[in-house]
Amino acid sequence: MKILIPFPLLVTLFFSVLFSGNISATNLAIDPTNIYPKVKFETSMGDIIVELDRVKAPITVDNFLMYVVNGRYNNTVFHRIMPEFIVQGGGYDEEFGPIKLYDDIVNESGNGSKNEIGTIAMAKESRPHTANSQFFFNAGDNSNLDPGRQWGYTVFGVIVEGEEVMAAMASVKTHYDESLNWDDVPVKPVLLIKVTLLPESSE
Repeated sequence: MKILIPFPLLVTLFFSVLFSGNISATNLAIDPTNIYPKVKFETSMGDIIVELDRVKAPITVDNFLMYVVNGRYNNTVFHRIMPEFIVQGGGYDEEFGPIKLYDDIVNESGNGSKNEIGTIAMAKESRPHTANSQFFFNAGDNSNLDPGRQWGYTVFGVIVEGEEVMAAMASVKTHYDESLNWDDVPVKPVLLIKVTLLPESSE
């Protein structure tokens, strides 16, 4: 008797093997059978729950969840905030030291999802396949970040609870930080205290 594997799961399993440097076959904590996993962001300004989409972004979701289940995002900061644009984090600890990274991943920006307000997407360098740990919430409808004749930024989920928290984060006062030589750094740190993969039955 043939066993049929749902296509999204098949894609996930294929890339789990292909990119085994990022995703260990023995690390089942990411629960590869859950097509729409939810994660809870506990921040210094409140909680946000995001539903991820393995159908459209299987590589990106599994990569993100590896950072989640291994605690890489805990006790980090949102280091770049631009009103009505983005709230970016996932790269630096509270002292602005870089977190430990996994390998870069394939760009999945052509999956049909748009950089609309309330979505979560991966940050990258100018080259297309350079996303690793940093992510951002879209605080506006950012069609300029979608793919066209150029690679875009991969959207891999949407806020289902706490969009008002993200909106409040997007409005905090920022400045140019001379010690870091960065623009758009929050004057008062916005902390990402903990990120948790919720049980599949969680509402």
